[in-house]
Amino acid sequence: MSIMPSAIEGTCVFRDWRTWFRVTGSLGSKLTPLVVLHGGPGAAHNYTLRIANVARSGRAVVHYDQLGVGQSTHLPNQPTDFWTVELFLEELDNLLGHLGIADSYHLLGQSWGGMLAAEHAVRRPRGLRSLVIANSPASMDLWVREADRLRGLLPESTQLVLRAHEQDGTTDHPDYLAATKEFYNRFVCRVVPNPPEVVASDEATAADPTVYHTMNGPNEFHVVGTLRDWTIVDRIPRIDVPTLLINGAHDEATAITMQPFYDRIPNVEWTVFENSSHMPHVEEESRYLDVLNTFLIAHDGTEKTHAK
Repeated sequence: MSIMPSAIEGTCVFRDWRTWFRVTGSLGSKLTPLVVLHGGPGAAHNYTLRIANVARSGRAVVHYDQLGVGQSTHLPNQPTDFWTVELFLEELDNLLGHLGIADSYHLLGQSWGGMLAAEHAVRRPRGLRSLVIANSPASMDLWVREADRLRGLLPESTQLVLRAHEQDGTTDHPDYLAATKEFYNRFVCRVVPNPPEVVASDEATAADPTVYHTMNGPNEFHVVGTLRDWTIVDRIPRIDVPTLLINGAHDEATAITMQPFYDRIPNVEWTVFENSSHMPHVEEESRYLDVLNTFLIAHDGTEKTHAK
């Protein structure tokens, strides 16, 4: 295996705050850089770090912590309406400009990151060369309906605990958290115990759950936050770059939640990881990197011509 290139870390100014980033490899490479958007919202970049192994091929890989989590500025006192999709789109554009790669880049979004990546892509930025939507729904209505179905596959005793605490508003109770972990071990990350980088992201969210609780809710399946009515289904045909869809056969982002992307993106392909749930980049790392590298190489340097 080739040696992992060195990584640099830094921050850039975003409005009155700072966005932390990490670049693995050289942005001066002839290969188009890959920018990775983490999930949550508010999950921090750590659990996606294995994707940095793409840099072994000579491609720079950019990770960053979105505002409100990890090593970027935390803003726990901001009102609910501060945390919007538009805020995070602006932050992404700002980072692309700061790194000098806005004219040519690939974009990979995982979970919420894929929702954000799709929102970025429908705006048809000229520098976007390709898009990877990994483990992401096309609407939160589809996500919640499928989450309810998956909950029904848990033992009845677990379902009773979840329902009781949700009705009582005690979703921070240890019994509720234990029941939640049963769902996560089946549909979020089937590598148990979770790898250190996954634990690190979970700890970052727990340390400051402002963004996650505001936009999503207390966990992956009880969605009561501001994203509850989010959808991009009607705008999907505006995505005009080659797109790779990724999910796991046991994923909380089920085929039903992702199907609108496949049906409505003109140039799209879809890979399902049979032994994975929501994190195939962790659960089937080697195959994931092979699939991703093949896709990125096929679309390096692709120029776009937009219809007027």
